[in-house]
Amino acid sequence: MPTVGEKAPDFELVNQDNVTVRLSDFSGKKVVLFAFPKAGTSGCTTQACGLRDEFPVIKNANAVVLGLSPDQPEDLLKWKENESLPYDLLSDPDHAVLNAWGVWGEKSMYGNTYMGVIRSHWIIGEDGTVLDAQVKISPKESVERVSKFLSG
Repeated sequence: MPTVGEKAPDFELVNQDNVTVRLSDFSGKKVVLFAFPKAGTSGCTTQACGLRDEFPVIKNANAVVLGLSPDQPEDLLKWKENESLPYDLLSDPDHAVLNAWGVWGEKSMYGNTYMGVIRSHWIIGEDGTVLDAQVKISPKESVERVSKFLSG
């Protein structure tokens, strides 16, 4: 899992439009990368729409947003359109990037354990260095911390 001060590992995934996106495509910009469990669910929508609503702050900080989940591109596209999200959503159905970033793991709900995405976000600097890493964070707190970090 990349931690603050480390170089973020590059990756290549397809977005909601089946277009290949690489982290390195955004060299020279900050990147807010957030990992979420499932498009269209309440917590994920809170996080995604919160980042959408903070987009002026994000853009003003020379940053872009990338969402990351195991959802298929067509599900991501539908959600992006329904919520008017102004950023790319990346599909990682085999969990390769989620595993590499340390956020595919055991979770529990109602006494059942299962494997899933641990909600997280990272802010990556213009040079590819991790500036902030928040793993296992609530949707609302994720948005607040991103906004505060990029504003300050």
